[in-house]
Amino acid sequence: MSTTRPKVLAAPFDAVAARYDETFTFSKIGQAQRAGVWRELAKTFRAGDRTLEIGCGTGIDVCFLAKRGVRVVACDPSSQMIDMATRRIQQSGLQGLVQPRQLGAENLSSLRSSEKFDGAFSNFGALNCVADLRKLTIDLARLLRPGATAVLCWMGPYCVWEMVWYGAQGKRDKAFRRFKQKGIPARIANDAFVHVHYPSVGLLAPAFAPEFRVKSVRGIGIAVPPSYLEPWAARHPQLLQRCEQFDSWLGSCPGIRSLGDHVLVRLQREQTAFGID
Repeated sequence: MSTTRPKVLAAPFDAVAARYDETFTFSKIGQAQRAGVWRELAKTFRAGDRTLEIGCGTGIDVCFLAKRGVRVVACDPSSQMIDMATRRIQQSGLQGLVQPRQLGAENLSSLRSSEKFDGAFSNFGALNCVADLRKLTIDLARLLRPGATAVLCWMGPYCVWEMVWYGAQGKRDKAFRRFKQKGIPARIANDAFVHVHYPSVGLLAPAFAPEFRVKSVRGIGIAVPPSYLEPWAARHPQLLQRCEQFDSWLGSCPGIRSLGDHVLVRLQREQTAFGID
């Protein structure tokens, strides 16, 4: 008897690029969760800053920053995502501020620039697909100036919504899938899989040290549910709005902030990183 193994593509998100905006970017849940991230990005980066985005997707975040005068090199391993991001950038008239690059997080070392970046950011779990966090740390530290900030939004390891929702349906594997230390193969389309890890902040802090220091942690999507509950959100818009309000203060509460769909970690590039500076 033959066993069919999941097919792992070089750029799995090519398979979902065409419908990503419809299913997440412009969904009610997507907009609610993204609003929390945008508040953090707006507080961190200012006009004239030169930043790096890792996993830009269809370009919605990079356009948000570019409209505020922030210069961005926007990277993504998916050619289809980069094509969509490029169109969005051009339609917004932001070509002078944004440089799209087809480049995965694992290949940041190939990015060459005489000018150090003032910061970096990554949104909604792009880095959960990276297996070697130490390599990512070293590559990122080489690209950022000392004192620079990296705002990284990860899929968290303890999503209460997910545990309750799937637990109530008796789907224990899905309810507790984020607990698996070695990660899981996640299906993102019929023939597209990607291996996903769900690191805790306790794991991220030593993984990024000594090049980076954790400055703050914020939960994203604690009261606001994960995107696969969009049908629920569409039926209960007022309740979703209340959940978004709760998120604005729950996100900063110690302990509770780690229970969201995503966890936003703010890292500071240390002034001296051994073997890099």
